[in-house]
Amino acid sequence: SMYEDYGKHVFTGTVADTYLKKHGADASILKDPSWTKTHADVVANAVLDWAVDNGANTYCHWFQPMASSGVRHGQTGQVQNMMMKFNNDTNEVEFDFKGKDLIKGETDGSSYPNGGLRATHTAGGYLALDTSSPIFLRGDTIFVPSAFVSYYGAALDEKTPLLRANAALSKQGTRLLKHLGLEVKDGLRANIGLEQEMFLVPREEFYRRPDLQLTGRTVIGRNAPRGQEMCDHYMAPLSSATAALACMQEIQEECWKMGIPLKTRHREVAPNQFEFAPLFGSNTTQIDQNLWVMQIIEEVAPRHGLAALLQEKPFNDVNGSGKHNNWSIATPDGVNLLNPHNVLDATGNDDAFPIIMAAVVAALDEHGDLLRMSIASPGNDFRLGACEAPPAIVSTYLGDDMTFFLEHFKDGKGKGAYKPGVKTLDLGTREVMPFEVPAEDRNRTSPFPYGGARFEFRAVGSSQNVSMVNTVLNTITAEKFAEFADRIEAGESPAHIAQETLKKHWKVIFNGDNYCADAQQELTDRGIWRIDSGVEAIHRLTADKNIALF
Repeated sequence: SMYEDYGKHVFTGTVADTYLKKHGADASILKDPSWTKTHADVVANAVLDWAVDNGANTYCHWFQPMASSGVRHGQTGQVQNMMMKFNNDTNEVEFDFKGKDLIKGETDGSSYPNGGLRATHTAGGYLALDTSSPIFLRGDTIFVPSAFVSYYGAALDEKTPLLRANAALSKQGTRLLKHLGLEVKDGLRANIGLEQEMFLVPREEFYRRPDLQLTGRTVIGRNAPRGQEMCDHYMAPLSSATAALACMQEIQEECWKMGIPLKTRHREVAPNQFEFAPLFGSNTTQIDQNLWVMQIIEEVAPRHGLAALLQEKPFNDVNGSGKHNNWSIATPDGVNLLNPHNVLDATGNDDAFPIIMAAVVAALDEHGDLLRMSIASPGNDFRLGACEAPPAIVSTYLGDDMTFFLEHFKDGKGKGAYKPGVKTLDLGTREVMPFEVPAEDRNRTSPFPYGGARFEFRAVGSSQNVSMVNTVLNTITAEKFAEFADRIEAGESPAHIAQETLKKHWKVIFNGDNYCADAQQELTDRGIWRIDSGVEAIHRLTADKNIALF
């Protein structure tokens, strides 16, 4: 059945437990990264049994080379090796997979973008098992999520900086929370949910367009005679008479077996544009899963006579595709630091939630250039600021109620629990009961709106590996958490810190229409980060303040 198939191709939970128990262990061993050789051998033997039972005979360390967004098929790196050895006694080949094979690999580190960290005569690159993301299986191969570093330990990938940023966020967030009344024993984790947009177009038409094949977007020709003017594609029926529905169903089935629950599917605004959205999860796992989702989309589409376009702006004058990065921070027992009620219940401290929000607002204001850098790509430059994509001005929308609450806190006019307004809609018919809706509206023009328990980074491009995006988000927030913890330890009150910070960085909050030319000029005049060119944004990575940050 569908439920029995869920996660059968990912080595975690009950699947891993079944095989590990045969070797005297259980799935809890997978959570401990400090494996001894004995532990590693136990896991490797269990993984080998699982692989063979599922028809696999090959393994690889699976990694994320730098600059992997949009230019590599599947956007990942791997070297596949058969799990076998030659038996001298029997003169036969037999299955073999040891702990040393699992926890470390070696490959060439010079033939990827690396900023000069490796060269042909100093090419050593090493792959180390990432225990934060589970091993999975596809086809005849098991994939071991890995970090990729140089001979000297310098990151050659996009995952290693993310893991370091996660550690910084956890450490500094734990410090701050302790001063706010919440003792966190096992650290914090950043959770994300990634909404993946793409186009599915007839493959025969795709092959008639060299520009689409070579660049991912149309660069010559006229606009289509009919675009999205009639607003008749968004959320329209997914008809079984079209190839797209069958394609999306197969994508979901493939992902389901790999423990990737693509919960939502629907048509998007532009003709032949669609979206998948998964359940939320830890950022390293979600990013690994999204990289597979993109590859599966590209692999399944041809079976249905379709071509998948993940590029951000394949067609002129219709919506481009994004990947909304819904970001939050939580304790291991589920306290969401961006949920005001969770925070107040856990800490009993009226100052706790405002100081957390002040940290995020300040981080966004000071380091909006880095957030813009993290989404810089040619495709995204064409997309941003048009056809329902947010502009390249890094502001945040908090909604009227949250803005009012923080403004009162900032001005010292009152403390207490955040109580968002709720209104009841009565449609005037007995068949539909009255129901409550939140007072906050949606602002789809904002690049970084607050959504009640998360921030949604809407400006991210559809083809991106979002490791860099989340490395930046976690690092800039960790810096503010550390600064606030230092100030509290030096004797300042949390309320004073939050109030002073909100006053200083209030300008980055904007609840209006980000498409309006007058509003864009106002935001620019406020001094909010505005970098229209992706190339200029990338140059900001080496600004003095950003080097000091990292």
